[in-house]
Amino acid sequence: MALYRTVSEKEATGKVKKVYRDIMATKKIGFVPNFWKALSINPDHLEATWQKLKAIMKPGKLDLRTKEIIALAVSIANNCEY
Repeated sequence: MALYRTVSEKEATGKVKKVYRDIMATKKIGFVPNFWKALSINPDHLEATWQKLKAIMKPGKLDLRTKEIIALAVSIANNCEY
């Protein structure tokens, strides 16, 4: 049982729907990860967090795969359950 209500892909409208579509297209996946759904209760925060992540993760001196591997390693080192 969830602690609070989130917005599913099917229920999404407006800004949430736009961000969800961008997440799925950018990550080339057919679903929205729960992390992003947890932010859906505040569409402005969802959008700002997604835009920030996209800016940080875009290819630069390191490619996207390397950045994601580093993020995964940091999560493991911090005992992140998600």
